[in-house]
Amino acid sequence: MIFESASDVVVDDVFLRLPDFVPGVGVLLKLEGLNPAGSVKLKTAAALVEAAETEGRLGPGTRLIESSSGNLGIALAVVCAARGYSLTVVTDPNAARQAIRVMESLGADVVEVTRRDTHGGYLRTRLDYLRRRLADEPRLVWLNQYANPANVRAHRERTAQAVHKELGDIDALFVGAGTTGTLMGCVEYFAEHSPRTRIIAVDTVGSVTFGTAAAPRFIPGLGTSRRPEIFVDSDAFEKVQIEEVDTVAMCRLLATRYGVLVGGSTGTVLAAVRELAPTLTPGDRVAAISPDMGDKYLDTVYSDSWVTERYAPTPQLAGLGHATAG
Repeated sequence: MIFESASDVVVDDVFLRLPDFVPGVGVLLKLEGLNPAGSVKLKTAAALVEAAETEGRLGPGTRLIESSSGNLGIALAVVCAARGYSLTVVTDPNAARQAIRVMESLGADVVEVTRRDTHGGYLRTRLDYLRRRLADEPRLVWLNQYANPANVRAHRERTAQAVHKELGDIDALFVGAGTTGTLMGCVEYFAEHSPRTRIIAVDTVGSVTFGTAAAPRFIPGLGTSRRPEIFVDSDAFEKVQIEEVDTVAMCRLLATRYGVLVGGSTGTVLAAVRELAPTLTPGDRVAAISPDMGDKYLDTVYSDSWVTERYAPTPQLAGLGHATAG
C-alpha cells in the first residue's frame, strides 16, 4: 500500500483482544497509535488543517499555532511538515520530554508555559499565551481543537465508523475525554447507527469537563482545566472518572500481562472498564479506544521514581515496582 503523505497513513482497523480482562466479557482494545504521529490525534490534526484550508484561512506565510500537551502537537507537526506550514505548539511541564523532542525534530517551534492556572492545571495559561500571540501576530492562525467542529467530525466519520464497521453493534464503547472530539464523534455516530450501544465517557479525577472540582493532574492526555466548547453533556452517554494512581497501575498491568505498552489515556480508559465491570453482562462485547502507545511515557508512568515523587503509596501500586528506575 502506497501513500502520498505521512498524514494519510491512518491505521483504523487494528483491535487487540484482552482475554479474561473482564471474566465472561469480550474486551477489544482499538489501537490508535500505529501511525507516523503515534496517536489518534493524526486524524484530528489532518481534519483541522483541511478545514482551515477549505475555509481559506491558510496561505503563503501563514503560521499555525495550537495548544497541546503532546499528541496533537506531534500530529500537527507531521501534517504541517508534509504540507509546508510553519507551526508553533504551546505546551506545559506535563508534556513528555520525548514528545517535545519529536515535535521539534519535525520542525515545530515549541513554547512551554510553566505557571499553573487557577484550576491547578496549565490549559488556561497555555490559552492566555496563545491569545497574546494572536493579538500581536495577525497572520497567526489558531486551529482551536477545543471548539473546532472538525475535531468531532473527524472521529464521527473515521474512528466511530471504523469501530462499527469492524465490530458491529457492540454492547459498550469506552472513550476517553480530553478535548472530547473523539468522544463527541462517537456519541453522534452511535446514536444514529447503533443506539443500543452504551457509550462510556472516561475522564481523570481533577478534570473539570464533567463538572467536578479541579485538581492538579500529572499525566497528559485526558482531562482539562477548562470545559471544551465542543463538549455537549447529555444522557446519550455515561460518565466515569478515574484516579491517576489507577491509570499507572493499569498501564503497568497491560505491559506485563498482555505485552502491550500503552499510554496514560489507555490506562485510564481500561481502568474504567474494570470499574464498571459489574454493570456488564456475561457475553457482552466491549470496545475501548487506546489513543496512543506507551513509548512517550517511559520517564513518567513507567518510571518508579517519577511515580513515587507524585503519588502516595497505595494498594493499587503495591508490587508494581518493575518499571524503569529513571
